[in-house]
Amino acid sequence: MPRPRKFDERHVLDQAREQFWSTGYAGTRMDDIAQATGLGKGSLYGAFGDKSKLFHRVFGDWCTTVLEVAEERLTGGPDAEALARLSGYVHLMAENTASDTERRGCLLAKGAAELAQQDPTVAGQSAETMRGLQTLLRTEISAAQRHGDIDSAADPERLAALLLTVVRGIEAVGKAGLAPETLRSIADTALAVLPTPGGKNHPAAERGPGREN
Repeated sequence: MPRPRKFDERHVLDQAREQFWSTGYAGTRMDDIAQATGLGKGSLYGAFGDKSKLFHRVFGDWCTTVLEVAEERLTGGPDAEALARLSGYVHLMAENTASDTERRGCLLAKGAAELAQQDPTVAGQSAETMRGLQTLLRTEISAAQRHGDIDSAADPERLAALLLTVVRGIEAVGKAGLAPETLRSIADTALAVLPTPGGKNHPAAERGPGREN
């Protein structure tokens, strides 16, 4: 009969995530994770497998969190509020990047850039997460079209892909050192160019939530 684990699995995974996030996959040794978690390497291998399997677990959990954050902002609600939900999500991503003073970026982007080319698991998790984000954005764009806030003749799939690229791109340029106000301006501009029946700028796109008039 296997002995029960005498550690908090969630805490260990959180500490492993922080280590991978800080030093990358290649730059992280199991010795580093053992030191960060306080567990011996034998316990780590016994509970989670080798470094690759542990990273897959951490990376998969992070991808789930990315989708959950998006779902909190983009799932459900009246069509009349769909554009505001889109605006809130895009601005939230810009603010999160602006507040990342260590410039670590998102573990999703970092892991995919380092490993997706040679690791099918990371490639698959990354692609699935991006498809999920695009679906959430497309659903809200379609709702805004039904309400008349976005031109109904526009292709919601293409607009969703555009906003997804902007959101993920904000993180990349923020990590490279662009100023927080520039990141916020990118979010404003991306929302402002969404096509409207009257060709006017979206009021919800002019200013993100929590910012001064």
